[in-house]
Amino acid sequence: MSEEHPRRKRLLLLVSPNTYRAGAFLDAARTLDVEVVRGIDVPRELNDWWDVPLAVDFTDVAGATQAIQAYAAQTPLDAIVAVDDSATILATKAAAALGLPHNPLEAAEAARDKGIMRALFAGHGVPSPVFRRFALTANPADIAAQVDFPCVVKPLRLSGSRGVIRADNPAELETAFYRLKRLLLADGNPEDSTDILVEDFIPGFEVALEGLLTGDGLRVLALFDKPDPLDGPFFEETIYVTPSRLPEATQAAIADCAARAAAAIGLRDGPIHAELRVNERGPWMLEIAGRSIGGLCSTILQFGTGMCLEELLLRHTLGFDVPSFDRASGAAGAMMIPIPRSGLLKAVSGIEAASAVPHIEGIEITAKVGGPIVALPEGSSYLGFIFSHAADPATAEQALREAHSLLHFEIKPTLQVLQSVGG
Repeated sequence: MSEEHPRRKRLLLLVSPNTYRAGAFLDAARTLDVEVVRGIDVPRELNDWWDVPLAVDFTDVAGATQAIQAYAAQTPLDAIVAVDDSATILATKAAAALGLPHNPLEAAEAARDKGIMRALFAGHGVPSPVFRRFALTANPADIAAQVDFPCVVKPLRLSGSRGVIRADNPAELETAFYRLKRLLLADGNPEDSTDILVEDFIPGFEVALEGLLTGDGLRVLALFDKPDPLDGPFFEETIYVTPSRLPEATQAAIADCAARAAAAIGLRDGPIHAELRVNERGPWMLEIAGRSIGGLCSTILQFGTGMCLEELLLRHTLGFDVPSFDRASGAAGAMMIPIPRSGLLKAVSGIEAASAVPHIEGIEITAKVGGPIVALPEGSSYLGFIFSHAADPATAEQALREAHSLLHFEIKPTLQVLQSVGG
């Protein structure tokens, strides 16, 4: 009698329709010969219109969990991965329901809610900004009397710096408050049950840490410098460069702070992406997420003999051997091309010249020509991405800046966009 062949591992990948990152995970799964089921974020009333094996509404966590359980009863799953923030709580609840590896639900919720996160940081002694939580119905004049300046007004759950605004005085706080309020109401948040944060502005140099939590603790996969100052009034991220040029002692302190932050909110396994500020008092924890880096920035990361970040993460999640956690030699950089103003993107030029800059390895324009684009703080996307590799971080950074200077974007303002942004 011949032996029964074990079935291929099967992964549920929870993705939103407009995510940048699904392709990288799908490519990694093919490399590992892993079967992928895509769980697409689709409002319940549109389920019948989408021809996908599993359409679930990420906002209806209970209903989506039941749908995933029903699917898994017929098609067993080995792991669930959330590509973006919007699916992390659903991924945790569904994994728990199926008996698959997962972080505690409380940790997933804390990683999504900045108010819960800040409170846990404070309770566990993790250096982080002083904060206060206010209702969306509050009077900004009353808020101004209770906070120090400069401060930062931010939503509890939005990501990608969306809705995050610095205020240096009461007048700016009032403007920031109402601008964020309009954004949250437009997103469907009820005014009488929505809160925001107002926290101290932390000066300093910003970094991003990409890590993996295992039974042995935190493994730092990459530490990115953000060489452009992020001082506001909005906090649009642009350039990421690794390896970091900070002193080794500072890098060690950053890793320790990130590990303490993960422990404080209860994350214990899987990827983390952390944002920190560093000044003369050491590292300060801004935010930590229980997922890997967003956008297309993971494109620049390679490990061992060419393993991409997504393959490394899938190997860990599915229990495969990880041959190496060491990042490939040399320096790498990514630039998230900022949207300078809202409007219609009419044309893009200079791509050929920018691509010819030494050390540039790719340019991806992700915004659609002819389509609307929205700048921060209302927007949540970029015009595209530029990638570089070089022998050292300074060269990788300079290549990004030179390539960006050669790109030209024709943006036509529209009445509709101006009304939506200006209120």
